[in-house]
Amino acid sequence: MDKHFNPAKIEAKWYEFWEKTGQFKADPEQPGEPYCIVIPPPNVTGILHMGHALNNTVQDVLARWRRMQGRNVLWLPGTDHAGIATQNVVEKALGTDGKSRQDLGREAFIDRVWQWRFQYGDTIVNQLKKLGCSCDWSRERFTMDEGLSRAVAEVFCSLYEEDLVYRGNYIVNWSPRCGTALADDESEHEPNEGHLWHVRYPVAGQPDAFVEIATTRPETLPGDTAVAVNPKDERYTHLHGKYVILPLSNREIPVVVDDYVERDFGTGVVKITPAHDPNDFFVGQRHDLPALNIMNDDGTMNEHSGYDGLDRFECRKKIVEDLEKGGFIVRVEPYTNSVGHCYRCDTVIEPRLSKQWFVRMQPLAKPAMEAVRSGRVKFTPKRYENVYFTWMENIRDWCISRQIWWGHRIPVYTCTCGHEWATPATPEECPKCQNSSEEISQETDVLDTWFSSWLWPFSTLGWPEKDSRDLKFYYPTSDLVTAPDIIFFWVARMIMAGCKFMNEPPFSNVVIHGVVRDSEGRKMSKSLGNSIDPLDIISKYSADSLRFSLMQITAPGVDLHVDMGKFEIGRNFATKIWNAARFMMMHAEKVPFFDWQDVAANGIKLEPSILRDDDKHILYACSKTIETVTSSLGKYRFQDAALAIYDFIWANFCDWYLEYAKGNLYGGDDVRLRQTMLILADVFGKALRLLHPFMPFITEELWHAMGFGDDEESIMRAPWPKPYSASQNSKWSVSEEIYNFVESKREMITAGRALRADSNLPPSQEITFAVNAISSKVQNKMQEDLEYIKKALRAGSIEFSSEPLSGFPFTTCALGAIGIPLEGLVDVEAEKIRISEEINKLTGFLKTVEAKLDNETFLSKAPQKIIDQQKARREELLADIERQKKILELSDK
Repeated sequence: MDKHFNPAKIEAKWYEFWEKTGQFKADPEQPGEPYCIVIPPPNVTGILHMGHALNNTVQDVLARWRRMQGRNVLWLPGTDHAGIATQNVVEKALGTDGKSRQDLGREAFIDRVWQWRFQYGDTIVNQLKKLGCSCDWSRERFTMDEGLSRAVAEVFCSLYEEDLVYRGNYIVNWSPRCGTALADDESEHEPNEGHLWHVRYPVAGQPDAFVEIATTRPETLPGDTAVAVNPKDERYTHLHGKYVILPLSNREIPVVVDDYVERDFGTGVVKITPAHDPNDFFVGQRHDLPALNIMNDDGTMNEHSGYDGLDRFECRKKIVEDLEKGGFIVRVEPYTNSVGHCYRCDTVIEPRLSKQWFVRMQPLAKPAMEAVRSGRVKFTPKRYENVYFTWMENIRDWCISRQIWWGHRIPVYTCTCGHEWATPATPEECPKCQNSSEEISQETDVLDTWFSSWLWPFSTLGWPEKDSRDLKFYYPTSDLVTAPDIIFFWVARMIMAGCKFMNEPPFSNVVIHGVVRDSEGRKMSKSLGNSIDPLDIISKYSADSLRFSLMQITAPGVDLHVDMGKFEIGRNFATKIWNAARFMMMHAEKVPFFDWQDVAANGIKLEPSILRDDDKHILYACSKTIETVTSSLGKYRFQDAALAIYDFIWANFCDWYLEYAKGNLYGGDDVRLRQTMLILADVFGKALRLLHPFMPFITEELWHAMGFGDDEESIMRAPWPKPYSASQNSKWSVSEEIYNFVESKREMITAGRALRADSNLPPSQEITFAVNAISSKVQNKMQEDLEYIKKALRAGSIEFSSEPLSGFPFTTCALGAIGIPLEGLVDVEAEKIRISEEINKLTGFLKTVEAKLDNETFLSKAPQKIIDQQKARREELLADIERQKKILELSDK
């Protein structure tokens, strides 16, 4: 083994080994209970970000763990064609050559997108491989591949025949930049600091009479076709059935009466613009009002507006200017509201009347809600079930048509005879009049990207093929791992599709992880400049460091706060493990015919008579850790599992047991040397297997380097470790009582070391410790292990006292009291002066911290993280001062 751990040297080597030897491949003909995860398909345009790193590490941990448990695991990968995003990328590339998609034409443009996909579409896949993802890449799918395209067409036609798909004029979220409609959940609302313009509308036939309305969008004023009041609002009963004059256009529009109007909001009179506001649209339908569309697809005003060709926001300025000139503006006030933005290009969304295709969602939602209520689908954390139900109970029809070219073209055809029908295959003639294909035209819109994604769990397994082995064996899948922000986009729709087309939900468990944020709690974004590139972390620290550092702060549904320093934890942990492995291998050479592989395959046989308490402690701790990690993974508590492994390997194994074992490795007899090496090898082998799902590269390297497996075997196929059996524990006298005793012994050693540091005595100085044990039984057990305790304390001697300790610094622990008689070791008077000065210094620091925490300005303006740091610092200083005062008090006695 190299002296230093070099992750760059091993990561590419082992990933190539895993792929070459087929470690990730799934086969329904092989034994094992099925366990299947379908990857949330990243956009084909995407590059790896911290959200991907978190999501895919969680999936990989689950896949590798279940594989080691003997399950028949399929982690099915793929990418999403990302209609709007991909078309935007290719259009921008065309723009650099001075061309547009219209210049190429539809077919040529789609060919160009396919060329881009084949050239650049594997970027995100290759980055996932760098992360260590154990997907079965031989089954990689793409939402526009032939099989998935067939599934999309079959589903659309089925819904069309059942009248669950329809076309209608509705207000949609329109993206002027992308030139397409968006679903409600594709419109991302952001706070907006705008204005509220109060405008006079003259009452027709009543000189000097007017009503006052307030609007945040004066550019829509030319599209008004009514104003509305509440029927119970007595202020305006005199206007019922009357008309007002629309400013600037001088067009008379009616006053309608509708419960939609809130009497207490503004003046109680609202403008009604049916073609440009979703609520106004329904008011317009109830009162049979015309819907006047005053904007073009690109967000410019059309000929009906009176401001033909002006950009909508330029038009806003011009209309306000004209209203002011005409004396129609009453006042303008600042106003904060929430404005929808396109989730792809961030352009402000324009509510716009448009003819679109929709899916009727309520009939699909009912069985999907029942699937969760009945427990067939469980959410972790459970609170997200309420989020799911709230959305499903208020679900609106899904706008599925998009006015772009890249995507699944809607399979609806119209003949010149007027007949319309849906069919998966391109028709050769009209089924009604037998006109030839030249007389038939296909719908030009394409389907929303999510229309293919909602079929992902079964379309990727072969549906609609009825005899698909994969579909029969792996469906329904097991766990779906995702972030909370796509519960509506994707999770709910997949459950609906599974219940509709497969008659059962697509997965059993929905595992919701948190959102990756920076150390200040802000969501990572390019605009804030706070993004961390996972590939930079892999390059600087290692893939294992990235994965483990994320997992040790990942609890279900809880956001993660990260900074670069967090990833040093994973790097330092890997270095610790590497050094421990090198140390053990060096000493294994002293043991004749020591066989690491035999230990891994067959376990160990120990001689009970020579086992010491610390041996029994590590065996008990190992079993306890296996139980904790296994249980935590079963509950998706990745943080608890990672921390249990970390504490066991770093503290129990490396810091304590390895140090204890050195007495046998360097100076013990051959029997103790062999037995100690057997314990080290067996426990470390189990620890590597526990760690493998989290840190696959270093564990694979050490598994082979130490000889735990054959050259062609992988640790990922090694069995998941089990706790030592009851018969083994009985034979070896391993018990919780002994475990607790050793824990208490370590507590006393740690307390003794702290006393040495507090007394300003260097670690190299051999000193005498005094111990007052709580019982003779404890004293006898400590004396049995006296040489190790002395070594751990770096003590020249340990004196046991039957009397309570006094007259020098001491501290009390579970096993009794431990102290350091200072006489002859230090100048007591000088030490008292030093301690007094230290107390004064710490008190000064404390006053500074408390002054900040008493400052209202600091508390109101400082980030919460900084405030929490100051509070933690205060507690730390108080503890330090109290400890120093206690030492000073004891020195005075």
